[in-house]
Amino acid sequence: MELYNVKNNKLESITSKPFKLEKDIQDLIETNTQELFNLEFVKTEFTVDKYRIDSLCYDSDNNSFVIIEYKKGSSYSVIDQGYTYLQLLLNNKSDFLLELSQHFNKVLRVEDVDWSQSKIIFVSPSFNSYQKDSVNFKNLPFELYEIKRFTNGVIILNKHQSTSKESIDSLSNQKTQNVISSVNKEVKVFDEEYHLNKTNSEMGAMWDELKQRLTALDNIEINPKKHYISLTANNKAIAYFHFRKSAIPIDIPRGNLNIDGTKSKNYFDIDDPKGIAAERSWEWKSGTKGNVYVIKWNKNTDIDYLMFLIKQKYNNLV
Repeated sequence: MELYNVKNNKLESITSKPFKLEKDIQDLIETNTQELFNLEFVKTEFTVDKYRIDSLCYDSDNNSFVIIEYKKGSSYSVIDQGYTYLQLLLNNKSDFLLELSQHFNKVLRVEDVDWSQSKIIFVSPSFNSYQKDSVNFKNLPFELYEIKRFTNGVIILNKHQSTSKESIDSLSNQKTQNVISSVNKEVKVFDEEYHLNKTNSEMGAMWDELKQRLTALDNIEINPKKHYISLTANNKAIAYFHFRKSAIPIDIPRGNLNIDGTKSKNYFDIDDPKGIAAERSWEWKSGTKGNVYVIKWNKNTDIDYLMFLIKQKYNNLV
């Protein structure tokens, strides 16, 4: 792929500017975890036992830990390292919880964290085909991102998407399988099918129709989580879909409220002539407060009007 910069209607070639050190990638990511992954950065070079974790982060949406590892080379196993670090996390919960408590300056209990949503993110300038194939399973709590830097200061972060419907449990390596089985007893990865099984066929069909319209928008991602399916654009939340037996309630975030009660940047106000969006407040365990619009989507809701409301939030972010 050739990249160019347009200046006075002239094209100037943009070339890659590789990272010299793994630490350069780490410093860039740690400074921008919120913008890149919607994560709160907690600790760099966090050491537990004989292991050193590159970046320890916290996912406030899921109340869970996320570990970020950076790689310059390709001579390592994503599966082995990923599950080793997840096992380290689950076997040393008190160490991780103490670090998080110090970060938030408040006492947290083990039950305040959803350990089942723990995740590993690998970031590298490139992954070889073996590494990509090794994570091509439907239920892996790992994410792979390739990062590129260019001479004009542009950074590109591409997520590797798994297309497999095969479970990681099918691996035959006994040593690896033992670690996987131990971790999978506690860490769970949820897919779209998991949520669709909660609702009836009518709402499932309506979801498929809405999803087709949503994915036609630029930079859209649909991410199944434990309690909902999130809709994001450029890693910013547009809506959260909660699947119920005969309805799919939707939360559209308005934004955060500052300590003094003032509104954050891009605080969202909806244009809702039919008045179907009700307000509800929330508070994260970190103390951050805000509120959302709640839409009770059922078989009687007009999908055109629903898209009208959701696109307002989308346009507010992009």
